[in-house]
Formats: sequence, structure tokens, C-alpha cells
Amino acid sequence: MKIVHVPRLDALTLALIMLISCGTRIHAEEAKNATPAPKPSDMTERELYLLNEIELLKNRLADLESHVAGNPGKATESVVAATTPSAPPSLPASASSVAGAPVQQPQPQSAAKAEPFAFADFSWLTGNARTNESPMDNKVFTGELRVDTAYVHDFNHPKDNTIGGSSEVFRSGEVQLTQFGIGGDFHWQNVRGRLMTQFGLYSQTTPRNDASPGRGQWNLDNAYRYLSEAYGGYHFDKMHGVNVDAGIFMSYIGLFSYYQFDNWAYQPSYVSSNTPWFFNGVRVQIFPSEKLKIEPWFINGWQSYGKFNKAPGVGGQILWRPNGSISVVLNNYWGRDTLGIAGRNRVHTDDSIQVKYFDKPNKFLDKAAFTITIDAGCEYGGGVSCKGGSPSNPSQYFLGFMAYHRVWFHKDLFAFTLGGGAINNPGRYLVLIPPINGASAFSGTPYFTGNPGDPYKAWDASATFDYMPKQFITWRLEYNHRASNVPYFSGPGGITPPGGNTFGAPGSLVPDWVPDLRKRENRIIIAILVKL
Repeated sequence: MKIVHVPRLDALTLALIMLISCGTRIHAEEAKNATPAPKPSDMTERELYLLNEIELLKNRLADLESHVAGNPGKATESVVAATTPSAPPSLPASASSVAGAPVQQPQPQSAAKAEPFAFADFSWLTGNARTNESPMDNKVFTGELRVDTAYVHDFNHPKDNTIGGSSEVFRSGEVQLTQFGIGGDFHWQNVRGRLMTQFGLYSQTTPRNDASPGRGQWNLDNAYRYLSEAYGGYHFDKMHGVNVDAGIFMSYIGLFSYYQFDNWAYQPSYVSSNTPWFFNGVRVQIFPSEKLKIEPWFINGWQSYGKFNKAPGVGGQILWRPNGSISVVLNNYWGRDTLGIAGRNRVHTDDSIQVKYFDKPNKFLDKAAFTITIDAGCEYGGGVSCKGGSPSNPSQYFLGFMAYHRVWFHKDLFAFTLGGGAINNPGRYLVLIPPINGASAFSGTPYFTGNPGDPYKAWDASATFDYMPKQFITWRLEYNHRASNVPYFSGPGGITPPGGNTFGAPGSLVPDWVPDLRKRENRIIIAILVKL
């Protein structure tokens, strides 16, 4: 209740103050001279409750007397505040029941439901921005600006400066803008929406990994290439909240965020780099409690702007955070995502746990945490099988893991992360096609095929050092080692034909030329990451 200060007191108010003050003095004098009476052991619950109320009232009157004597100009405020009703205190624990029967305790008239996952600070998680405020926040809109600029040095020294096999790193020996995004969240009367643009290399490299625009017209890759997130929806005040959103939203399969600022490392392992960054469709976020989210999906397909065949993709996520030190996320998916082969099915599960096992803010080494992610899936039908394959019907599956360990120093000013992982993906259906002669996921390339049963195994390791002087910026230095069992990474000769990608259609054979592909790759990444 807003209190209006009255500079002069009327007679009624003065009388009330004098009455309360006089009564309090008398009571105080009596209390001073009286010997405290012992509390009977056989008091009823109601008597204990009333005794508690009397003690509370005595304390309020004493505080009021002191306040009025020391600051008479605020007397009216004090009287109103002291006489404002409040919720009755809880009964003492010893009086909570009689003969095993529960006692009806007073309940507040209305209590706001806890905001999901707001009971602890989860800024330590990878895939989660560490910012705890926005300088562009108001009643209707919370603005957001993201800038990702990086310099990459590839020790293979490709002469065309082109790096393949990554969803995050694309050029060597150059300073490049990976992503510039501006947008934010709209919120008004339970109506919600989010927009985040993507300019820079992401606007070219992300759409080229989606083959679904090859089915039908209207150039979906061009229509959506400058959008990383764009959806609208509604919030229902049920349970701890229910959100229904439609549009393009982040998938978080593979644990890491699409935005490098949110992650512990710049180049995530294959389990994250080769799985979807976004979905196009509808999601329902259901929060049965402040610690649990259940999120079904109805989407066009596996990181796709459109459908690959007649069937959409379906799946969902379960996110559980029992306390501020543990986060568990489970993702599951089913779809038909091979262009032109309607009978081939894909199933996939992606499961992660993050644990913060050390948190001592006053120590030099103030925090430590680790993550483990395991992925498994397969394709079946349309000439392939999950297991027990044959030359005519080969097995096609995906198995992989990644693990990271991170420590923070000097009140989170610095952080150091070690991590890596491995995958096995015969059939290569989740392996990124190298952009040889401009190849894309739709065009493919004869220089690196994705035929049923084609072997592919890979592993990687990384070390990342972060300097974080403000919550809105990260200076990052990272070393990556990546390897595979078949030639895959750009070598010194590069993967671009002489004169550029001018020989036939993208991804086609070039007479008298072959790309230089190697089994090893070592890189250094220097990045400046900003989120406002």
C-alpha cells in the first residue's frame, strides 16, 4: 500500500499516537518489574498461537514508540504501517498436532507461483548465457545484441582459407564475423514472441546444411537465412506455466548453444556440432514445477526449414534441475529425413548431465563443474537397418559422446575448460558434407560420399581459456585437435578448384582436380564474444 506523507497531524492521529505511546510505556514498566511467568506445559494450540500474537504486538508497539519519538514527522506512516494486517505466524513446531491429528494452520490468501528454474543461479551451465540483466529491458520488450567475431589459424594452412567439417568455424587466417544478431523478447499480457537475426557467416553456412529446400519451390533457405530465432506464442497461467510457441526456435540437442557466448568452448565436439541447432515448427513448454520442464515438438524435420518427405518430425525434451548444482536434459526424436527416400526412418536420443561440484566464491579457484553427453540413434527402412546389416542392407547408426570439465578463477574473471569426444556414424547421415567445389547438403559431393554403410569415425579434444571482465563480454583463446578415420579435413591444397567454384553445378566433379583432404586438423581460435 502506498503511504502518502501528511506534513501536519490532525487531532485524531495525535490522540491515537499518544494512546499507543502511553499504553506501551505502562506495559514496558510492568514488564520491567514483573517476573516472567513460566509457560504452562499443558497449553492448548490456540493458547500458544494467541501468546505468540501478543508477543508480536508488544514488539510492534515498542518499535512504534521508538520510531515516533525519534522521527515525529513520519508518525502517520508509522501508525498506518503498524496497524496493517499481516499473515498470522506459524504455530510452534511443538504445537503442530494434537493426538496425531493435523492442525489447520492459517493460509495466505494468494501466493505467486515460483518462476521455473529461478530458485538458483544457473549461469554456470554451458548452453546458458551467464548474463543476469539486460540494459535493454522494459515492460514490453527485452532487447538483445550478440556479436561473435573470430580469428582461426589452421595448422594445415589450406591455400583457399576454407575450413570444412564444422558448424562453427569456416575460414582460416582471417578475421571473420561469424554472427551478428539483434532482436529480443516481446511480452505483453501473456502474449510472447522472440526475434533474433543472424548476419555474417552463419547466414550462409547454416542454410547450406539443410537439404529440405531441394523439395519444392520458394527458396526456403533464402527466406530464413537471416533468422536464427523467430517465433510467437502465448503463456498460460497453469501449473508453473505453459508456453505454446510456433516458428523457428533453438533445439539444444547436443547440449551446447547455437551462440558461442553461452558455451564453455568455441568448437564443440561432433555430438553437438553435427546435431540440430534449430527446429521449425511448434513446441509446448509445460512446467509442472519450478524444477521440471516437459517440451513436446511438432516440427518439419531434423534442422530443416521444410519437410524432407511427407511425414513431419516429432519429439520432445525433458529438463530437470533438482537443485542449483545439477541439470539433466533428455531429448528424443523421430522423423523421415532423407530427401527422396520416403520409407527411411530416423530415431535419435541425446542425453546430458551437468554437475557443479565445487562452489567457493571467496577462493581463488572459486567454481568447478563437468558435463557428459551421450547420443545414440539409427536409420531403418529404405535400404538400411539399425543393426545386423548386410551388404545389400547395411547398418546405419550414430553413437557418440562428449565430456567437458571447467574451472573458474578469481571470482569468475577467468575460466579454463578441457573437453572432447568421439562419434561413429556409418552411412554418414549426420556428418557435415565438406563444401568441396561449393557442395551443400542438398548437392552432396562425389569426393566425400554419404552412401549407406560408408564408414566414419572421428574424435577431438580442446582446451579453452576465457577472460570475462564483464558479464557481457568474453575474450576466448582455444586450441582444437580433430581427427577421423578417413580423409575429411582441409589440407594445404584446399578444397576449392583453381579459379573458384566455377566448374559445373555445386559439388560436381572437376576434371583433372581433386581436393586435398586430410585425417588430422589442429587449430587455434581467438574470439571476442558479446551479448547485451
